[in-house]
Amino acid sequence: MASRSRRHGPAKGAPDGSRRRRVPMRLLLPSLVLVALMAMLMLRGYVHNEILADHRVQPASASDKVPQKILEGGPVIDTRSGRTESLRLQDHRLVLTFDDGPDPTWTPKVLDMLKKHDAHAVFFVTGTMTSRYPDLVRRMVEEGHEVGLHTFNHPDLSYQSKKRIDWELSQNQLAISGAAGIRTSLFRPPYSSFADAMDNKSWPVTEYMGRRGYITVVNNTDSEDWQKPGVAEIIRRATPKGGKGAIVLMHDSGGDRHQTVQALDKFLPQMQAEGYEFDNLTEALGAPSAHTEVTGLDEWKGKAWIFLVQASDNITGVLVVGLAVIGFLVISRFVLMLLLSGIHARRVRRRGFRWGPPVTEPVSVLVPAYNEAKCIENTVRSLMASEHPIEVIVIDDGSSDGTARIVEAMGLPNVRVVRQLNAGKPAALNRGLANARYDIIVMMDGDTVFEPATVRELVQPFGDRRVGAVAGNAKVGNRDSLIGAWQHIEYVMGFNLDRRMYDILRCMPTIPGAVGAFRRSALERVGGMSDDTLAEDTDITMAMHRDGWRVVYAENARAWTEAPESVQQLWSQRYRWSYGTMQAIWKHRKALVERGTSGRFGRVGLPLVSLFMVLAPLLAPLIDVFLLYGLIFGPTQKTIGAWLGVLAIQVVCAAYAFRLDKERMTHLISLPLQQILYRQLMYVVLLQSWITALTGGRLRWQKLRRTGVVEAPGGPVPRQRAAGTAGTRDGDRRPVG
Repeated sequence: MASRSRRHGPAKGAPDGSRRRRVPMRLLLPSLVLVALMAMLMLRGYVHNEILADHRVQPASASDKVPQKILEGGPVIDTRSGRTESLRLQDHRLVLTFDDGPDPTWTPKVLDMLKKHDAHAVFFVTGTMTSRYPDLVRRMVEEGHEVGLHTFNHPDLSYQSKKRIDWELSQNQLAISGAAGIRTSLFRPPYSSFADAMDNKSWPVTEYMGRRGYITVVNNTDSEDWQKPGVAEIIRRATPKGGKGAIVLMHDSGGDRHQTVQALDKFLPQMQAEGYEFDNLTEALGAPSAHTEVTGLDEWKGKAWIFLVQASDNITGVLVVGLAVIGFLVISRFVLMLLLSGIHARRVRRRGFRWGPPVTEPVSVLVPAYNEAKCIENTVRSLMASEHPIEVIVIDDGSSDGTARIVEAMGLPNVRVVRQLNAGKPAALNRGLANARYDIIVMMDGDTVFEPATVRELVQPFGDRRVGAVAGNAKVGNRDSLIGAWQHIEYVMGFNLDRRMYDILRCMPTIPGAVGAFRRSALERVGGMSDDTLAEDTDITMAMHRDGWRVVYAENARAWTEAPESVQQLWSQRYRWSYGTMQAIWKHRKALVERGTSGRFGRVGLPLVSLFMVLAPLLAPLIDVFLLYGLIFGPTQKTIGAWLGVLAIQVVCAAYAFRLDKERMTHLISLPLQQILYRQLMYVVLLQSWITALTGGRLRWQKLRRTGVVEAPGGPVPRQRAAGTAGTRDGDRRPVG
């Protein structure tokens, strides 16, 4: 039930009286969050070689198109400005080169070793590693070493188009600019070897590099340290013969490089003792430095790139932690539900179980109604078939569709209509409470029908004088549609299995508005129904706990309610529930530090409700985000296996819940589709609720349309209603503010 919807005039500034269509904030904000999240993941995937990575390596081919002087020349190849030159180092000049870094573990050790022995080197860095570890590249430059390009993603450039080559170079330079504030003119192709290994596939790339202003640097002495042949063997392979100069290939990344570090500690002083100098390449060639300082826009673009990469890594790290948290919460909840719901079922179903003396005295049934013309006759007639003595009070909350007239025209005994101006569901229930004759109060919605035994089953727990409220078993009546079937699964598994668990833990968070009962004295002690939150049913339940009353679940007190049949209506309902639950948790937060039963609820109930009903659904989208990411970028098989594992756990829980509720298993056929589609909607709803809560927004009602088709199984066929009595329903709570 809700306040009457307001009509608004034409938007100002719209000459034709129409409003400009705007994207609703409930769609815009979650969409922006999702886009930003996916952008960060895509950036991380790109930087970690999970996107656009190409690991193909070109097999050797003919070399007849490569100039002979290149094949027979030195390891430095200059094709700039139309040149075709190769250069060698002078005798006793060594240039150590390290490929594939920087690496956070081994590059610092290599740098420490070079510093220890007063040697310089050239580091051919990849853009991916530079973007992730910019401080190491900065340290290289600050300590006097040279850096060169080794492409961004380390592909074999002979397979790539010129556009991709340009991209690899520009992104590599961008990362170096952001890390160290420089550009470099040195380039080493991935998978390169000696100059005499140049062939008809790689030579055009080398020529193109010259046209782009780069000097290509290969090697003529390969330590083959990546094979980890042992320290002595690395030194032997890295040592040039006859005192000749050489460019030595080593690696500071790509795996375990402890042998490389150990070899350097021996190789450097050994070669220095033989008169060798370890210089940068340009120093060894007597050429100007390969580094050029970057300033202005290029510098800021580089810094922005590094910032975004670092942010993507940090955000992804947080998301991974969040994924671990949600995994723990989901599994913990499933384990608790399976274990405790089984205990609950065995306890209440054992032979001879009784709450206390049978409750036989009459009860008052309160039916708040606002524009319930389509549903109210079914509701009242279902109550008339009750096996327990009752009085029915229909509180008409200012309906405009003749709801009160329909009830009065039925002329049924023990049915009264109380009229009031529209004030909202809490006010209507309090008005009904003031007019009730009996000490036990049953509350239900105007779109709900009871089975004949529902009231009797609902009130039996009051035989225990400690019980202040009882939650019934709310079921979806219109489950024939796909969205109805999904809600049916949710009600049986998510709500009723939860209630069994919370009953055992004595921290039931919500008496459903569709079917609940209260001890009148308990209601009066906590001040009746409150309109402080949009979830007055959760609010009153928490108040009961704090006042020391037990709240229990009656599984056989079944009520059939009409669930929303469109996405818009479902959105409106769940948005209220989510936001209202947050309000109720915040309202009763003082229970965390109180003593007695209130403190127990505060330190057990509130954390569980916050974790399982607020935090877990907020983090749950991470499962699907990483599922999508894994399907696209891999590892696909492990991703599918993990998702199917989670789904299997859910199927087990759902099947167990259906078995406890004696429901047909056929509805579970749609469970996988529910997890893919329906759950996403719930994610966005909860995210919007969080945004509303954090921004201090106020939530207003949107109308929920009802069809009046729900009946209790085997219930009476409703009479044909007179024309003009059809109506709509706005919901069951008043707006805030």
